[in-house]
Amino acid sequence: MLSNASPFALAATQHDDHQAVLQAAATLVAAFASNDSAAYFAAFSEDASFVFHSCATVLGDLDAYRRLWASWQAEGFVVLACTSSKPLLTLHGDCAVFIHEVSTRLRIAGSELHSQERETIIFRRQPGSRRWLACHEHLSLLPAG
Repeated sequence: MLSNASPFALAATQHDDHQAVLQAAATLVAAFASNDSAAYFAAFSEDASFVFHSCATVLGDLDAYRRLWASWQAEGFVVLACTSSKPLLTLHGDCAVFIHEVSTRLRIAGSELHSQERETIIFRRQPGSRRWLACHEHLSLLPAG
């Protein structure tokens, strides 16, 4: 089926989606950086999956990640800061791929750690709305050099 929308209308919609996903990513990173668990988890869909280089298993849903997060916090895990750089965003209809580098400072059991990682987050537009939620996150260490 061909769309009757003008090329200008389609470009405007893509621009709006691009900005909405960038805002969703910024909100997610800001919540993580401020150690705001409620706001951080609100940025994900309930069926989100997670792959972390520091975790031996794939986390198949948000509840699994909440449980892991709670166990980390019980061990003294606190996010002190997180900055995002080198963003790359591609739109694919109702999904978007956001790739960036993150520099994170953590406190774990009283010791401060710093990590440099690359993260891919898949966002999905929520049905019937303009809201984008993360439905997959993959975190990797940045290569040395």
